[in-house]
Amino acid sequence: MFFSVPNVLTWTRILLIPVLIGIFYVSNSQVALHDKNLLATLIFLLASITDWLDGYIARKFNQTSKFGAFLDPVADKLMVTTALVILVWLDRVGVLVASIIIGRELAISALREWMAILGETKGVAVSFIGKLKTAAQMIAIALLLYFDPIFGIPVRELGTVLIYIATVLTVWSMLYYLKRAMTVISKHD
Repeated sequence: MFFSVPNVLTWTRILLIPVLIGIFYVSNSQVALHDKNLLATLIFLLASITDWLDGYIARKFNQTSKFGAFLDPVADKLMVTTALVILVWLDRVGVLVASIIIGRELAISALREWMAILGETKGVAVSFIGKLKTAAQMIAIALLLYFDPIFGIPVRELGTVLIYIATVLTVWSMLYYLKRAMTVISKHD
């Protein structure tokens, strides 16, 4: 099922990454910063929608595959990491915040891989706190990519507060997953 609809959507998310990066390399004399922000936000939102849609289609039409289960989280992490690096580069997110979020994603991915080797994937299944972290993170990133006020709503400030909330949830969810995993790992030692 390499080219099933869900996998094509996931590949699309990966292919959007260089487009997202490229937007900010276009000269400001060719494309105004506000327009770059808008395009980047739309691309990030499109990627977020394809993330939800590929999972929905895979489950609804029984098109799940081991390859898709591998590729989907990789695509998510690549898109989020890319967006965070861009936001650091634009001085909209601090290096520490981005490092915590990216570091957690790498650590939990490695932990999930290890748990899969042990045959204990339920020990690190996605939790409510993980879903809450993801929601806060995705909304914050979209707001910080857009950056400009909308109808008087301070988008930058709202995005900044949400990225800090996402960072706290990131640490909390990582500790939660580590605690659950340690219980399982101690049985295997």
